[in-house]
Amino acid sequence: MSSLVKEDLEKKLFKPLSQNLYEFIEIEFSVQDRYYLCVSVTKNEEVKIIMVKHYRIGLDEKYEVTKKWSLNDLQMIDGKEADTDNPFFDLHFKKVYSLEAYSCASKYAFARTVNKLNHAYLKKDLQIVNFDSTYINDDSIWSSNNKDCLVLMRICFYAFNLLCLSLCPLPL
Repeated sequence: MSSLVKEDLEKKLFKPLSQNLYEFIEIEFSVQDRYYLCVSVTKNEEVKIIMVKHYRIGLDEKYEVTKKWSLNDLQMIDGKEADTDNPFFDLHFKKVYSLEAYSCASKYAFARTVNKLNHAYLKKDLQIVNFDSTYINDDSIWSSNNKDCLVLMRICFYAFNLLCLSLCPLPL
């Protein structure tokens, strides 16, 4: 489903704007409409963060840009609480935007993409706080291109360790 939405977003919104869409997440912004938070790169290699409203007119899917920021203007991403599984985060520009991702995994996918594009294009000191750095940084043992599979991979690792420990005989 998400790959179809990404393909549709690219075709109807980002390609006409001469931008490459790197990541998008669904955010809870309105009860009536769907909203996506997108990260794209322009032909001039400027990284943009764009909020897109998704709605239907008859059978036709429509997308409307509601907010647009430059990554250069982003001062901080605040994940609110690193120790709990919550989808809430703040984007600090000149104004603070409090957002709710569809899931905690998508919040981390967004932060990873922004961090990666910051290192590739801007190399500025972007603060990413209240996130578990194990899942954000590419240099960690858990990094992966499968993004949303990171949490699952770590759970499997712990489950495997527990299984091995439970099968080990205890010395009497």
